[in-house]
Amino acid sequence: MNTTQFRPMKEEYKKWYSPTLSMDIEMLVIGHSGYPVILFPTTMGRYHENKDFQMMDAAKWFIENGLIQVYCPASVDKHSWYNKKIHPAERVKNHIWYDKFILEEVVDSIRKHKGYNKVCVAGPSFGGFHAANFAFRHPDRVSHLFSMSGAFEVKTFLDGHYDDNVYFNNPVDYMGSNNHPDLWKMNIVLGAGEHDICLDANKTMSEILKHKNINHWLDIYPNEKHDWPLWRMMFPKYLSLITK
Repeated sequence: MNTTQFRPMKEEYKKWYSPTLSMDIEMLVIGHSGYPVILFPTTMGRYHENKDFQMMDAAKWFIENGLIQVYCPASVDKHSWYNKKIHPAERVKNHIWYDKFILEEVVDSIRKHKGYNKVCVAGPSFGGFHAANFAFRHPDRVSHLFSMSGAFEVKTFLDGHYDDNVYFNNPVDYMGSNNHPDLWKMNIVLGAGEHDICLDANKTMSEILKHKNINHWLDIYPNEKHDWPLWRMMFPKYLSLITK
């Protein structure tokens, strides 16, 4: 029996002091019920970016029918990968705090209050990196990964610096030795356009996953480039995988 219920898109703005990040953080929650989808913004994007660029409109049918509930947290990229005022080692550490924030204050809070064991993570462009890195680091928390034109190499942000923290946040490095059993249970989509600046990055990650026999879908859109119109096509297509 179909127990979903149509309602206009509900929007809830949340702002709280994060003890993990030691700062105020903002997030939009779109929808009244359904499977939780964490949707990361693009480079240095704010919590409302995905809404502003019509990603919620693209997912409207799933949201209004109570099939998904979308959580749009802010990024802290300006304090981490893009913060040239601090040492590269500190940039990575700031990202690790963000990873901990997403894990404990967003995902584990959803699991506790909504009753889901796992969540979906997704994101376009640098949000695709955030989604993939979180999913690969915490596969016991993630059922679906939808990386839309993501990249999976962060060493270019770090001026030659490399340590264990970089290794464990650089998917092209650590995935070769990552053998968490839940990786083989995850629904993974790597989407890119034929003329996407991140096409080669997705082909490389696909080869890494293929070598490990991790099932995934490398979805390449003909004649498309790295931009919002592509991601608005991808998002509802991939969301249909949750509701099957």
